[in-house]
Amino acid sequence: SRQWLISEEGRIIIGEGRMEILENIEKTGSLNRTARIMKMSYKGVWSKIKVTEDYLKVKLVATDKKRGSELTREGKELLEKYNQLKERCLKADDKLFREIFG
Repeated sequence: SRQWLISEEGRIIIGEGRMEILENIEKTGSLNRTARIMKMSYKGVWSKIKVTEDYLKVKLVATDKKRGSELTREGKELLEKYNQLKERCLKADDKLFREIFG
């Protein structure tokens, strides 16, 4: 299964794609490298981050021309919480699957 957090307007707050964006920023320290790795435009990556930041009213990614990009404390917390949600949902899905299908 897949998990998404969706706003009341139906916009994605976080899901697999945004999780991958945040993880790649954390690994590479770069929005440009993240965009290349994910075969997306820089604008596409940045706009997905901004939608989530605007909805949550927190800064998820800090950018600096000299140091590059990094997740803020809130960005790291969101990534951690999403990963916890995903892990727990998958465990629950496995249990339900076994109950239904044996």
